[in-house]
Amino acid sequence: MASRAFIPYDDRRLHRPAEPVETITETVRMIWDDMVETMDAMPGVGLAAPQIGIMMRLAVVDASDKRGQAVRMANPEVLHASVQMRKHEEASPNLPGISAPIERPRAVTVRFLNEAGEMEDRDFVGLWATSVQHQIDHLNGKMYVDHLSPLRRKMLVQKSKKLAKG
Repeated sequence: MASRAFIPYDDRRLHRPAEPVETITETVRMIWDDMVETMDAMPGVGLAAPQIGIMMRLAVVDASDKRGQAVRMANPEVLHASVQMRKHEEASPNLPGISAPIERPRAVTVRFLNEAGEMEDRDFVGLWATSVQHQIDHLNGKMYVDHLSPLRRKMLVQKSKKLAKG
């Protein structure tokens, strides 16, 4: 396993949809392992493959109190979202040094291809739901700042670039 580097916000790959995964192969499992290690090293509660430059619809999420509970997903899609919303301060290693409160459904039911290569429907609530939705956004070529007004997004992106330059 190896921790991977994050691509910068300006990289086009972060702004276009990732490709579907047809089957779960040993290569996919190795990528998931690297993603979990990378997520844990941040530390974070989720990671999508495009964040590390891999244009596959792969995501990992671990919002547990103790690590080691990562859910590995291929081609995740929201089947149902609760009406009740939840606001959470979101961030991304692709835009270091900034964050913003984003409101998303408090609970979601997600269908995905799991580690065994089987379709699975799973309910996620709270931080788990927020992270899953955040990762699905990445897989669709969106980032959390895309939920903000154009002016607020521009200000935060500029701030992140300034911070990166030191």
